Amino acid sequence: MKVTIRQPIKRPAAEVFEYLADASNNPKWQKGMVACTWEGDGPIAVGSRYRQEAQMMGKPIVSLFEVTALEPGRSVSIATIESTFPIQVTRSVEETPDGCVAQADVSGEPGGCFALLGPLMGPMLRSAVTKDYKRLASLLESEG
Repeated sequence: MKVTIRQPIKRPAAEVFEYLADASNNPKWQKGMVACTWEGDGPIAVGSRYRQEAQMMGKPIVSLFEVTALEPGRSVSIATIESTFPIQVTRSVEETPDGCVAQADVSGEPGGCFALLGPLMGPMLRSAVTKDYKRLASLLESEG
């Protein structure tokens, strides 16, 4: 399962990246997110971890994510290290004349009861990520 979406956002790339890279913001723009809490203090870096609580199709999903790659101001990659829904995500931004384009590259293989949905998961994930990034654009553009 692999999904890539691109969303124009009328805000500077640096601001959008700062917001995207801070997982504690996830519940503000991602449907189904209940809480995201960083472990430890300090700035985000490769090896930083956060715990995420979510609901998907009425089922709780608790995951531990780790930052696997970071290009400050440009992209951050994360991967689950504990989860019933293992995924890898790269969030990136690129400057445009009107602001930026935020991109999400998501891949993974659902486990547990989610594995039963097999072929439906890709289209469902694409729809959910697209809606989340539209919500992100609306939120950030309204704050500007």
